Amino acid sequence: MNTEQLSIMQNRKGFIAALDQSGGSTPKALAAYGVPEGSYPKEEMFNVMHQMRSRVMTAPTFTSEKILAAILFEMTMDAKVEEKYTADYLWEEKKIVPFLKIDKGLMDEKDGVRLMKEIPGLDNLLTRAVDRHIFGTKERSVINKADEKGIEAIVKQQFEIARKVISFGLVPIIEPEVTISIPDKAEAEKILLTKLLDAMKTLKEEDKVILKLSLPSVPGFYDHLALDRHVVRIVALSGGYSLEEADNQLKKNKMMIASFSRALLQNLRAQQSDEQFDMELKLAIDQIYDASVNKE
Repeated sequence: MNTEQLSIMQNRKGFIAALDQSGGSTPKALAAYGVPEGSYPKEEMFNVMHQMRSRVMTAPTFTSEKILAAILFEMTMDAKVEEKYTADYLWEEKKIVPFLKIDKGLMDEKDGVRLMKEIPGLDNLLTRAVDRHIFGTKERSVINKADEKGIEAIVKQQFEIARKVISFGLVPIIEPEVTISIPDKAEAEKILLTKLLDAMKTLKEEDKVILKLSLPSVPGFYDHLALDRHVVRIVALSGGYSLEEADNQLKKNKMMIASFSRALLQNLRAQQSDEQFDMELKLAIDQIYDASVNKE
C-alpha cells in the first residue's frame, strides 16, 4: 500500500471523481456528453469514452487541489493518457489517487437487492491493478427494499470481496447503494447501518476500507461510522440526484465527502471549446468540493 496515497485519502480535503462508467452506462454517458449512440461504430464505444475521460483528466482544472482520487473503468486502467498508463498519469502528473472499478454488474433482484455478479479472474485483475499502480478498488451492489435478509447478503458479499482486495495490498471502496427513490429508504438505511457495524468486527486490526453510501434520509446518519478504526473515509454517491440537490444534501452530512459521477459530468459536452469545457468542469468541481468540506 502506498502510504502517501493513504494519508491523502485519510486526511486531505477534497472529493473522489468517479470516471468508471461501464459497458451498460457508457452509451447513456456519451449521449449526455453530446455523442449520441449511432454516431460512432459500436466497437469504438470505449475508445470514444476514453477520449472523454482523457479530456476530463487532462483539463487544467482537474487537479489535486480539490480532487483526492479518481475511480477508473478496467479498460481505462489499461489505456494511456499522454503516453502514460492512466493511473501513472493521475498520480505522477496530477497527484490524484487512482482506484479501479472491479465489479462486473449486478445479478437479478432477489430479496429486494441486486448482488454483484461473479467476478471471473478476480485474482488476475487485482494482480494487474497492483502492476498498474492502482491504490484501491470499487465494487457496487444495490438495495431496492428494506429486506433484512437481502441487505445481510449484500453486506456479506461486499466484505468477502473487500477481504480479497485487502489481501493484495489494496483498499476497497465498499458500495452498497440504497436506491434513492424507494419508499422504505430510511428503514433500509437502518438495516444497512446495523449490518455494516457487525461486518466491521470481522476485519483484521490493520485492514482499511472506504464506504461509499447513498446520501441518507436522516442527515448525519452514517457520520459515526467514520470513527471506526478501519474506515479511511465515508463517501457519498449522487445516486441520480442533480448536482445541486446532491450538493445540498451532502452539506448536511458532516463526515461524508462526494464521490460523484453523473453530477460531476452533467454539463460537459463534446462540442464545447476547451475553454468552455474547462469552465464548466471547474464550476462542478468547485461546487462538489464546497459541499464536501463546508458543512451546515
